[in-house]
Amino acid sequence: MKRLESEKQLNDVIKNENVVAVFSADWCPDCRVIEPELPEIEKAYSNFTFVEVDRDQFIDVCQEYDVFGIPSFIAFKNGEEAGRFVSKDRKTKDEITAFMDDLS
Repeated sequence: MKRLESEKQLNDVIKNENVVAVFSADWCPDCRVIEPELPEIEKAYSNFTFVEVDRDQFIDVCQEYDVFGIPSFIAFKNGEEAGRFVSKDRKTKDEITAFMDDLS
């Protein structure tokens, strides 16, 4: 998974690709629980580019997209938001897979 280096990078990838922004933080226990599942999910949905957005490094991006809980997922298609799985709750692999299936 690509790790976001700049807000410009995120804006560029949103314009040019189908993207899932994965909002996370190193200190987040719920993020660490789902982390081992993400490579398999990423592989299963290879029509999307997955980008990790560090909540602490990109707090302005989190505010812009109303992300107040992590881990959270926002999908973009054709430069527009296509779906979001944003809440303060721990996410399961099945929930993330269902979210991704709904994007198709």
